[in-house]
Amino acid sequence: MRANRSPDALAAEDGARLRHFLAWLPQRPGVLATYASLPGEPGTSSLIDALGALGWEVRVPVIRREVDWARFRGWDAMRAGWQGIPTPAGPLLGAGSLVEADVVIASCLLVDRAGYRLGVGGGWYDRALRHRRDDATVLAWSRDVEVVDTVPREPHDLPVDGYVTESGVHLL
Repeated sequence: MRANRSPDALAAEDGARLRHFLAWLPQRPGVLATYASLPGEPGTSSLIDALGALGWEVRVPVIRREVDWARFRGWDAMRAGWQGIPTPAGPLLGAGSLVEADVVIASCLLVDRAGYRLGVGGGWYDRALRHRRDDATVLAWSRDVEVVDTVPREPHDLPVDGYVTESGVHLL
């Protein structure tokens, strides 16, 4: 389904998603952790750029077997990581650094109305979210058509606090 979306449709969805999210986002800058999207995924490059302009510290996953994060230091400081996923080349902060994030944006293929995500099957975000702060808000970055009634769950799956689509921020 994602492969069949036109670049214009993707850009319109990304712009609407970003506008809703920025209207919801707390005014005081803090730390936000988000993935760097691949083509066809709900885009995060405009999100990352906007947050940096607003004074937020952005952290991006370093995708490997062990959970890790690094500060986003600009697009020129990124490299292609596992499966081509944009990955920071800078110093690693460790899995426990997620405790410093006020907001976490999680990727997903689908998200259900109870907050469970269907990822790509590696469980990386489920392992990462165990390190979050209890009062941090975790949101799936998705599309309206990717919000469903239920997704398959495993005992290790952790729900998110809501999801952001082109129609708004939906807190659960």
